Amino acid sequence: MSTPTYLWNPPPVYSLPVRGRPEHLAVNRLFFVGRNYHAHAVEMGKPVDKASERPFYFTKAPSTLVLSGATVAYPPETQNYHHEMELVVVIGAPGFRVAENDAAAHIYGYACGLDMTRRDLQLAARDKGRPWDLGKDVEQSSVVSEIVPMPGVLLDQGELAMSVNGQPRQKSDLNMLIWNIAELIADLSKFYHLQPGDLIFTGTPEGVGAVLPGDRIDGHIAGVGEITLHVGAAE
Repeated sequence: MSTPTYLWNPPPVYSLPVRGRPEHLAVNRLFFVGRNYHAHAVEMGKPVDKASERPFYFTKAPSTLVLSGATVAYPPETQNYHHEMELVVVIGAPGFRVAENDAAAHIYGYACGLDMTRRDLQLAARDKGRPWDLGKDVEQSSVVSEIVPMPGVLLDQGELAMSVNGQPRQKSDLNMLIWNIAELIADLSKFYHLQPGDLIFTGTPEGVGAVLPGDRIDGHIAGVGEITLHVGAAE
């Protein structure tokens, strides 16, 4: 069979640097967990009862990925662009219907992440029962730091904090996650065959808020690393 040719160039391989290694990690899919800190669920007006609910997810295209330190344009068609700081789990081994006790074996490492959101569009869609894509799947809205290899490690504590222009906005601890990392991997793998390079953004704590052109976001997660984003002029 002959090698196919294309009308235009295929999309590039999206990848992230890995601490201590010359190779980049090729990114496969981006999964996001909604409302996984109680205080954030309350501030969004949708409290969570873990006893009667299970995690829910949305996705973004890998093309939304940008590396920490970048400057991204303030996106079009929004007046309320929000930051959401999160721990990112990097999957390193295939898994389907993974038991919680086996979840650690599927972890390659971790990173810091920002899920940037057109909040006005997200809430308008939510209130009408429509998909969130225009609010969430925003160009250059999935910001990730370098990946820190931690094969087999289940992080269950560590400060997560974020500031805008030096002013604190978000601060919590990974021990405040409603569904912990093992629970998330086990649940998500019921719906998808997880693959190496899948990234799971595990949810954001309270304190989400708007940013403006010219703002600088800085965040860190204890034991994982730091993340920075510069918000550029509006398009």
